[in-house]
Amino acid sequence: MNDQAAFRDGARQLESMMGEELARGDASAQTMLPILRHLISAQDNSVFSDEILARVRGMVGDLAGQLMAALTSCRSDPDSLADQGTQTALLGQALIDNPQLLTHLHGLALEWQLTERLQARHALDPVVPPLLQALISSNDPETQDTAMRFLAAQARWGQAQRRMRLPLVELPGELLHAVLMALVQLDGANPRWTADCERAAAEVRARFDEGASRIGLAAQLILALGGGAHAALSVCSAGLALFLSALGLASGQERDHVIFSTHEGQMARLALSLRAAGLKTGAIEQEFLALHPDVLLPEGFGSIGADRAAAILNSVGGHADAF
Repeated sequence: MNDQAAFRDGARQLESMMGEELARGDASAQTMLPILRHLISAQDNSVFSDEILARVRGMVGDLAGQLMAALTSCRSDPDSLADQGTQTALLGQALIDNPQLLTHLHGLALEWQLTERLQARHALDPVVPPLLQALISSNDPETQDTAMRFLAAQARWGQAQRRMRLPLVELPGELLHAVLMALVQLDGANPRWTADCERAAAEVRARFDEGASRIGLAAQLILALGGGAHAALSVCSAGLALFLSALGLASGQERDHVIFSTHEGQMARLALSLRAAGLKTGAIEQEFLALHPDVLLPEGFGSIGADRAAAILNSVGGHADAF
């Protein structure tokens, strides 16, 4: 009886410790979005030359440029765009001021950074990891087709990240709507501007298919695996892109939340997410070895079950809006 009581006390102490670490990580994350917004807006690039800041800033500028190009093609009066550079800069600032968009772009920058680290550390192909090779060879024509389309989308995304760009049609639907509204509202007092912007937005929407985006195709592949989706929870087998999508679906979290859990300050969230997804302690240790080889799970972590891990995550709450 005493041993059982001691075990229960130890488990409660461990859960309390994990919850506190999770809360500290989220509290720290609360300060990150305003700092990131400030640094991206800063004009002194020599001071803020960090890779992540540069990539997020580049994607913001690229999105703004694509929106203005779409508007240019719809303008009835080309002379009205004489100050296009100023309008593009104003639009870029409006995009930076959108916390959901900034969070998503920050997450993509972190994903690419970790993708490159995994390639250097484990020789993990950023485009064709082992699991995707197997899916491309599938006997199911639909799975094979989706895998091939994901491969192409992942290759395009990698090329875009190297150039610090992001196609508008690769945004999630709600974020595409937000950036299009930022364009329309940039000069809302001008009816002609609004009408031209609405035509440009309609043209962009006509080309948009969220299911054909990289993230949409990744989700389709994971769902197509059915009971075999567990295989995608190995980052060295699935590759980072599929791993993140699989972990998000299996743990009931948004994909962007999962990306941030791979950050060094979010180790408790990553461990709990992997447990909530159903991984055993040994498998979780393997993922930490791949992602963070210097980090060890706390003693007694195996006593936390999947349901309890999910409950701890839910009790502390998500943190993606903080980035």
